[in-house]
Amino acid sequence: METIALVIIGSGPAAYTAAIYASRANLKPVLFEGFFSGPAGGQLMTTTDVENYPGFPEGIGGPQLVESFRKQALKFGTVVFPEDVESVDLSKHPYVVKSKNRTYVAHGIIVATGAMANRLEIPGAGDGEFWQKGVTACAVCDGAMPIFRNKPLYVIGGGDSAVEEATFLTKFGSKVYIVHRRDQLRASKIMQQRALTHPKIEMMWDSVVLKVSGDDVVRSVTIKNVKTGAEEVREAGGLFFAVGHTPNTAFLKGQVELLENGYIKVVPGTTKTNVDLVYAAGDVQDHVYRQAVTAAGTGCMAAIELERELSARGLVL
Repeated sequence: METIALVIIGSGPAAYTAAIYASRANLKPVLFEGFFSGPAGGQLMTTTDVENYPGFPEGIGGPQLVESFRKQALKFGTVVFPEDVESVDLSKHPYVVKSKNRTYVAHGIIVATGAMANRLEIPGAGDGEFWQKGVTACAVCDGAMPIFRNKPLYVIGGGDSAVEEATFLTKFGSKVYIVHRRDQLRASKIMQQRALTHPKIEMMWDSVVLKVSGDDVVRSVTIKNVKTGAEEVREAGGLFFAVGHTPNTAFLKGQVELLENGYIKVVPGTTKTNVDLVYAAGDVQDHVYRQAVTAAGTGCMAAIELERELSARGLVL
């Protein structure tokens, strides 16, 4: 088995940024960008226009942005494999990282596997239907797009995230409806108050979305009251899932400390995990911002922090 300085696991802004910095620091990183676990590039691969990433005043397509990250990492010498990491052994240092086709022994690891936005299986809301054509899971990412402006918008959820998404969308939509299958929110008291008193937010209690319809983009949603059984087709410019995210940490098999919500726990102000020389960057450790630009920033942090530690210990190969 070949021993190397660094393995990076992931393929979004955090992973590729870490690779750029690490390869320029002559760490000769190996990056596993995944294959069956999801599209290489993470959530950006399901995003059409990215309008809030600095340096692109006209916006840029999500896949195009990811490809630019990837090319830059390759330019500086990152070795990239389109394979999933099947196991990591953190029981002793250096650590063993295995995919189906290869095994590396690494002095340092950066985990940047991201998190998947939870989506409900609603007819019309899936891939190849109206996903990213009016259906999305990130109001901050997409809410300012022209298709949502001055239109009635619908948010599915009942927690703090749903209220935050709805509040953000009031800047753009004519009205924002929070669709919740229960008769009260799970959100914190202050967030509940914000939703219930906002003039542009209306609650749809005991309700679920049955169907999303439209032409090129979303035009309407069918909503059912779960108590009365009544169904109603309502005009809609967009539907936003706010039902949480699932961080991609299963392959670690509990070897790294997690927060209660499943995200990797890092030392505040750093990307250090509780395992020596194992760092976490991007959405896999960020349940607050979840933006491409913040993911890239933590990727930079992880590479710099790890390079300094490896150099100090004489482990740069």
